[in-house]
Amino acid sequence: MSTKDYLEKDYYKVLGVSKTASKDEIKSSYRKLARENHPDANTDDPRAEDRFKEISEAYNVLSDEKRRKEYDEARSMFGGSYRPGGAGPGGFDMSDIFGQSTGGGGAAGGERLSDLFGGLFGNRGRGGTATRSRRGSDIETETTLSFREAADGVTRSFQLSSEAPCPTCKGTGARAGTAPRMCPKCSGTGHDSTNLGGFSLSEPCSECKGRGLVVDDPCPTCTGSGRGKSTRTIQTRIPAGVSDGQRIRIKGKGAPGEHGGPNGDLYVVVHVKGHPVFGRSGDNVTITVPVTFPEAALGAEVRVPTLSGFPVTVKVPPGTQNGHTLRVRGKGATRKDGTAGNMLVTFEVDVPRTLNGDAREALEKFRAATSDYDPRDGLEARAKGA
Repeated sequence: MSTKDYLEKDYYKVLGVSKTASKDEIKSSYRKLARENHPDANTDDPRAEDRFKEISEAYNVLSDEKRRKEYDEARSMFGGSYRPGGAGPGGFDMSDIFGQSTGGGGAAGGERLSDLFGGLFGNRGRGGTATRSRRGSDIETETTLSFREAADGVTRSFQLSSEAPCPTCKGTGARAGTAPRMCPKCSGTGHDSTNLGGFSLSEPCSECKGRGLVVDDPCPTCTGSGRGKSTRTIQTRIPAGVSDGQRIRIKGKGAPGEHGGPNGDLYVVVHVKGHPVFGRSGDNVTITVPVTFPEAALGAEVRVPTLSGFPVTVKVPPGTQNGHTLRVRGKGATRKDGTAGNMLVTFEVDVPRTLNGDAREALEKFRAATSDYDPRDGLEARAKGA
């Protein structure tokens, strides 16, 4: 891929959103496209994996506020307002853009735009040595957890497929017994430089495709590319408290880098199954507990199940109304810092559908004893005054 190709790659178009799209709009579009183009759902379509990678690449940039800003600035810089040869009205100084970090100053304070584009500009150090290392690509996968696993955390195994050095030629691209030679066009740098006046722009060498080497007798397995497919199984911890649809980044577990470059990252999209009794509200676990009318009116102590499997006793205050919620501390989902959220217990007054003679007689006496209480007193007046 040339520099021009990279800069003209429209991530907004890939995700089908506008340049002013919100994070939620970007996430929604990504999740829809990822489901439609996931390789596991398109086993008969050999191009599905490439589309899925392109969609993931676009989301990786646009979902990150800092990377999205840098991407927008870089594309704007090479648009109609850019003038080569230094700063001027409506133009930018190339050294200001690529020679400084994008924030904070220094290696610890920000990320260089040249680093963001992964060496596609043919970056050279102060001594003029070309940098040919390349970060490995990111990998995305999915997993489904039970409600309890999501609340407490779980270790999962993932079988991942990605690019890796060809096992036959060990990444050289040359047939056994032969070796690649230095590219005569770029003298092994892997880059062609074009003088644009005030600066030079480097692109991958058209002869060696950026490798700096030319293979005369290619490896029959990888046809000279030096790359192959790698399948490996890794185990990783899914942290406690994850929610449905959350996307977890696991650093360094993606595809291997090239020429000493760092590995890419693994992104795991988590799907959480529902639970017949419990629900979630952030770090809190929710539960609805039915109580009888006497328990709500007179007060009671009821046993309430918890995620841990050990029930707790909760006091129902006298005069509890339907829908009243109490908080039980420390019985919710595990937080990132290891502490636990709360359990929110909502009482639901359960009215019996049928009554025997004694129960009906007792309720008739109760109605007579409370005839002076009208819960609807003033309702019509309030309705008219609204």
